[in-house]
Amino acid sequence: MADELKVSRTTISNAFNRPDQLSADLRERVLATAKRLGYPGPDPVARSLRTRKAGAVGLVMAEPLTYFFSDPAARDFVAGVAQSCEELGQGLLLVAVGPGRSIQDGTGAVLGAGVDGFVVYSVCEDDPYLQVVLQRRLPVVVVDQPKGLAGVSRVGIDDRAAMRELADYVLGLGHREIGLLTMRLGRDRRQGLVDADRLRSPAFDVQRERIIGVWEAMAAAGVDLDALTVVESYEHQPDSGGAAARAALEANPRITALMCTADILALSAMDYLRAHGIYVPGQMTVTGFDGVPDALGRGLTTVSQPSLQKGRRAGELLLSPPRSGLPVVEVLDTELVRGRTAGPPG
Repeated sequence: MADELKVSRTTISNAFNRPDQLSADLRERVLATAKRLGYPGPDPVARSLRTRKAGAVGLVMAEPLTYFFSDPAARDFVAGVAQSCEELGQGLLLVAVGPGRSIQDGTGAVLGAGVDGFVVYSVCEDDPYLQVVLQRRLPVVVVDQPKGLAGVSRVGIDDRAAMRELADYVLGLGHREIGLLTMRLGRDRRQGLVDADRLRSPAFDVQRERIIGVWEAMAAAGVDLDALTVVESYEHQPDSGGAAARAALEANPRITALMCTADILALSAMDYLRAHGIYVPGQMTVTGFDGVPDALGRGLTTVSQPSLQKGRRAGELLLSPPRSGLPVVEVLDTELVRGRTAGPPG
């Protein structure tokens, strides 16, 4: 093409990649010739080899790919990362390394990701894929957890303070027998009632901090910690909260409040209670965490966190890091939403 048009190869490349560098007439001539010759444009693989830039961000999440789209909080977070990528002319590659994927397969996905850096969403400190990400020596931003990763920026919220504020509110209503429904506490496939040993050493910082927030509120109110019944849900399924609510109430029928570490658990628990003739909030208080639209629409008492903003900031920190080159920790604000699902014990 360059020979036929008597221009340089750079001119051909600019016609596709930097059209502002050419006159409109010259660009039209290049594109018309390319169409006639069946040339689709520069090979992106060859370009990435030449520039050593992939033009994309990898988003690593230790969940199935469907979780990106089915969980409202995760969906908002991904949208936030996508916004920052789009504004800075970058692509976004979703790298889902959920529990159902073999370690070998997941490791291959992380190693084979053609990206310029990674945003890692809410994994435990000993997560094998996090170690693979760090081994690639690309820019990394962690979201939520793990905390205190040397040399790595992090975006998150104060989970303990947010959950304590919510627990203070629930205890202030008079509740003393509480069920706490949590997302999974470890990488193993355990679910159901949680014993004291497991409660003392959960692998996931976010769940640990939210549990501690409830403990602190109970201690401050003079409530025995044995009055807390904790149920863990390993898989994030639409009916997980209902199954957890059933397990909690069977273990302790005196429970008058179900506190959930995610809105999706709370909404499912509410569906279960309604199906079994238990009125919310007259007979049972239910609270969530996240502030997703469905929860707010149903009047759920919850903690609202800025999932969209969290994603945007993670993308911005990765693509436009501080000039100092030093890692930063950004803690975003949360808000207690006093909805219609919390009231005094019935």
